[in-house]
Amino acid sequence: MAAWPTEIRLAADKRSLAVSFEDGASFSIPAELLRVNSPSAEVQGHAPSQRVTVAGKKDVRITAVEPVGSYAVKLVFDDGHDSGLYTWKILYEAGRDQEAQFAAYLAELEKKGLKR
Repeated sequence: MAAWPTEIRLAADKRSLAVSFEDGASFSIPAELLRVNSPSAEVQGHAPSQRVTVAGKKDVRITAVEPVGSYAVKLVFDDGHDSGLYTWKILYEAGRDQEAQFAAYLAELEKKGLKR
């Protein structure tokens, strides 16, 4: 079981999501990272081979954070994407591993000749 969030706050500029957890961990996760790694089928596909590389999201913003039961939030982005459900585990891992996730994303973009 992932740590339970104690606070989820959208930054005033809507470019990041601040999440604090009961274990004391606290993260500011960039909207771009959350968007390009969305847990939605639109991005992840239904198998690893179907995963989509999402480019051109350097300036994406989160326009809404909507609770989904007691296990996740749905993030709405200003590009219209709103189908990913971000569980507490996904948010924790995105915060904890954001440097590695972002480096992998940049490498994937470069490999495919795409831009942020």
